[in-house]
Amino acid sequence: MSSITQIKKHFVFIKYQKLIIAAIIIGFLSAFLAISLKRGTEHYEELLFNQASKNNLFLFIFPLIGLTIIAVLRYYLFNKKTNKGIKEIFETTEKRKNSLPIYKIPSHFINGLFTVIFGGSTGIEVSTVVASATIGSMTQEKENILNRHKVELICAGVASGITALFFSPFAGFLFAYEVISKKASKTFILVTTISVSISILICLLLNEKPLFHVTIKEWHWKAFPYFILLGIISGMNAVYLTKTVLFIKDKFTSFKKSRTKIIISAVLISIGLFILPQLYGDGYHAIKENLANSNNIVLTIPIFFSIVSIVIFKPIITSLTLAGGGDGGVFAPSIFIGGFVGLLLAVVLNTFFHVNVIPLNFMIIGMGAMLSASIHAPFTAIFITCGLINDYSLLFPILVTCLVAKQVSKTIYPFTVYSFSNNKI
Repeated sequence: MSSITQIKKHFVFIKYQKLIIAAIIIGFLSAFLAISLKRGTEHYEELLFNQASKNNLFLFIFPLIGLTIIAVLRYYLFNKKTNKGIKEIFETTEKRKNSLPIYKIPSHFINGLFTVIFGGSTGIEVSTVVASATIGSMTQEKENILNRHKVELICAGVASGITALFFSPFAGFLFAYEVISKKASKTFILVTTISVSISILICLLLNEKPLFHVTIKEWHWKAFPYFILLGIISGMNAVYLTKTVLFIKDKFTSFKKSRTKIIISAVLISIGLFILPQLYGDGYHAIKENLANSNNIVLTIPIFFSIVSIVIFKPIITSLTLAGGGDGGVFAPSIFIGGFVGLLLAVVLNTFFHVNVIPLNFMIIGMGAMLSASIHAPFTAIFITCGLINDYSLLFPILVTCLVAKQVSKTIYPFTVYSFSNNKI
């Protein structure tokens, strides 16, 4: 009996040893992939957007170039398979024998890069998530002893990728739990903790910086009712984003030829970018500009209609990007829209009600609220938002607003883009 017990203990020891090694490898590779994609996208998006700013003709050319390149690569290199985003992870985790094929790493990396740098109005977050999940999926295929832990290893990859993108290990861990796994076993906690630890270590070694550089001075309790209002408005906007994406993607399924989808979406995206250049790519350039000037913005009729147009048309241009074959999801669009919703609410309150709220704070809190409502993952959204600025001064108002926004969104419409796709498409 003692010998059998020793054999079992030895087997468990070997299993956990291999899980730890796998988690370290996953953490390193996923973080390196995420940082490479992030830096490459930032560099080339800025380069091409500057060219488009000097010559508006490029705004009409770039979306067509980007979507065409993606279609050609899909046809000749990536098995003629379209990328389905996070739905691919759900399909893999729900069926034990399914695995994410290795080509999903270059497919999402390259397609995500070309989508954003050529003006596609989405972000690289979902591309990173699926590519990182594929690294985790590949690891479990190499060792039979790890097969039963496929979901946990996929979550380790996802968590590492999110950690590297948003400079927040809590965001990585919570996203893997709230969106992918939805349960926390001992193995999940072990491998995910190790992978995010490796990821944040690599971020520190490579001197990764927060996406937005701001200084938060204070927030006031008197603004609390307005935080609640921001949460309600963000929840409603998240439903609008979700329904717009689902509606336009569904309408584009009636086009049988990829060429037709590309041309229609590219033309409409180009018109949108010409009218509102702030919608180019992930839109973080516009967020940075407005964060820097937020506390000095005076509400005028042109500014009012400009922000309202951005909030209304961003979901449409994002949907057209995805329907036309672009790679991405609703992470970056949610952060972008939330920032402008928060800014608009703050300047309206200050102009007409003289409440003296801080627009910078409302922009940041709005980002978290909108993301929380869009993906139904409030705790992930909280730490992503704090990671975006590497500051936790607004943790409590972000927490409250994210919870309100998620509840409003889920009450109005119980699906997200990801959960609806998983069950209905």
